[in-house]
Amino acid sequence: MSFIEGVHGKYAYVRRVRVLSEHLAALIPRNAQVLDVGCGDGHLAQLIMEKRPDIKARGIDVLVRQKTRIPIDQFDGRAIPHADNSFDVVMFNDVLHHTDDPMILLREAARVSRQSIVIKDHTCDGILAGPTLEFMDRIGNARHGVVLPYNYWPKQRWQQAFDTLGLPVVMWKKKLNIYPHFADLVFGRSLHFVARLDLRPADSQ
Repeated sequence: MSFIEGVHGKYAYVRRVRVLSEHLAALIPRNAQVLDVGCGDGHLAQLIMEKRPDIKARGIDVLVRQKTRIPIDQFDGRAIPHADNSFDVVMFNDVLHHTDDPMILLREAARVSRQSIVIKDHTCDGILAGPTLEFMDRIGNARHGVVLPYNYWPKQRWQQAFDTLGLPVVMWKKKLNIYPHFADLVFGRSLHFVARLDLRPADSQ
């Protein structure tokens, strides 16, 4: 582990999961059964449930770690191993840009979810956005054996994908303040977003 990776793990990661748990907890509908796709050890989902005791979560991941904080099943990275409409919410936290084709998992999420899809990911817009995102990906994920295709989309491409799948964006937030102020100027900017897509109008849920 390099010095930079050590600093990231000790300081940036702790703040990141705490802040993201707050953003994502605010997006998830009441009393939701949540499937966290690509959940790692389940730390983020655990924090969300601590903030929202009405939420129950389990996960799936390509690499299931020995110690996990929520129940986690293994999957092949493409087909979600659950029946149609089996969860209220499907959640992706910095997962879709690790796939060769995010549309595959977005379609699977629309199949499995009854209500909403919640996403935290990146927008590759602005000066040096691509190299900055690649650097963050290497520092945060390379040592865990995570595949790094660096498949970052600009906001317009995300919107095209959602429109193609008929998934209206009901919430979109890009000012997340994931990192301390000095680091956020470089690694935050407009490179991150959280969003909620609803499969049905809110008044029919």
